[in-house]
Amino acid sequence: MAKSNGNRANGDGAVLGFENKLWNAADKLRSNMDAAEYKHVVLGLFFLKYISDTFEEQHAKLTALRDQGADPEDPDEYLAENVFWVPKEARWAFLQANAKGPEIGVLVDQAMEAIEKKNPSLKHVLPKDYARPALDKTRLGELIDLVGGITVGNREARSHDVLGRVYEYFLAQFASAEGKQSGQFYTPRHIVRTLVAMLAPYQGRIYDPCCGSGGMFVQSEKFVEAHGGRRNDISVYGQESNPTTWRLAKINLAIRGIEGNLGEQHADSFKDDLHKTLKADYILANPPFNMKDWGGEGLQDDVRWKYGIPPKNNANFAWMQHMIHHLAPTGLAGIVLANGSMSSNTSGEGEIRKNIIEADLVDCMVALPGQLFYSTQIPACLWILARDKKNHRFRDRRRQILFIDARKMGEMVDRTHRILTDEDINRIAGTYHAWRGDPDPGEYKDVPGFCRIVTVEEVAEHGYVLTPGLYVGAEEVEDGGEPFEETMAELTTELYEQMAEADELNATIRQNLEVLGYGE
Repeated sequence: MAKSNGNRANGDGAVLGFENKLWNAADKLRSNMDAAEYKHVVLGLFFLKYISDTFEEQHAKLTALRDQGADPEDPDEYLAENVFWVPKEARWAFLQANAKGPEIGVLVDQAMEAIEKKNPSLKHVLPKDYARPALDKTRLGELIDLVGGITVGNREARSHDVLGRVYEYFLAQFASAEGKQSGQFYTPRHIVRTLVAMLAPYQGRIYDPCCGSGGMFVQSEKFVEAHGGRRNDISVYGQESNPTTWRLAKINLAIRGIEGNLGEQHADSFKDDLHKTLKADYILANPPFNMKDWGGEGLQDDVRWKYGIPPKNNANFAWMQHMIHHLAPTGLAGIVLANGSMSSNTSGEGEIRKNIIEADLVDCMVALPGQLFYSTQIPACLWILARDKKNHRFRDRRRQILFIDARKMGEMVDRTHRILTDEDINRIAGTYHAWRGDPDPGEYKDVPGFCRIVTVEEVAEHGYVLTPGLYVGAEEVEDGGEPFEETMAELTTELYEQMAEADELNATIRQNLEVLGYGE
């Protein structure tokens, strides 16, 4: 596998060139604070710097036009340009001038409160606990100096989406630092991009019932703009149960100028569906894998369980049915789920999967490679659902399912994490588009070991198991023309070398265990 240099073109790492340095410097300042807690400290300051930069740029423009009647202290002059009004006590220059003082935490809190007061869309969203005793004020001042050295909100920075990329980079880094807890707010960008590339949401209503930090919306909006569309071609609807993550999503959308309906507050999609009447054209989601305590015992008669009552100890098929319930008559859904969802027969899951397949809702299944997530090593897959497979947007593909086995794709970016490259994403999305009959991607062909069209009847013969490896067969191996004896000799030599390495490794492990007092 090719090693990464950390600057990859597909945007999963740094492409601006300074994020690594910025992260290292910021991380050094966090001392003993948990990444989960520190995340809000850092990202809150970046947000403050961003809106201050955009404000100052507009302020300078209005000041230059004062002779023509412009008033640089009139909030309406800013709102008219979709720029947040920043009161004097919240402007970055004021905070940086006081960064070394003992009251800096109080001043930042007051700045956040003042911004929320003047900008109702940010009400109850910004972090306001910089004055707490546990936050070292000297380090906070140093962090303000660090963030102050970066322009993230002027016209040039906005044109390069500097803040968005820094913000996303930090989200990914915090996800890695937080380990298991991180999956609640961050889905790796390359997975989101794969889903977006497959569904191609050019216009319509986009919904994510467990939206985390809002990554699905950000990538959808980027997709629309990259394909010549306008930002308001899509409408964004989301929901998030974790209060701090919900605030993170609101800020994430705000800094990118995306207007989204994430509800008035955080809420659980199962118990308090904030978008009850919504029928979405596209649903993109990465719900928590194998969620146990989801409150299923109180929802046994829910209208959403059309294909079977989900088990009380696993929410996978509750999420899926919630999304099907919200899918428009010609809608498409892309869902990231644990691999178990493709084959599990416990607690009625097999029956629910069978009913969903027989309803002809499954359009495509993609098996993903391992080590893609920061938060879990559980292997995952993509479910692509289509409410109507004969809706004239694409070819008639009723009673067919496309299986893609992408387990061999991706490249390692460090010892434990893998990403899907641009080439991988294009191949997966291109294969799906060719199969469903999009205008440009060329003719579809089954490729042994990678993709195959399968009928629902054949899936039924396999007990309604949806694991792609079961259907795509083995990859064709090229005959190198080498005599069998020579090939066998080479393979045997290689095998003995690997066995010798294994013996050495086992001996080292035994030795280390003995040193630790766990030897036999």
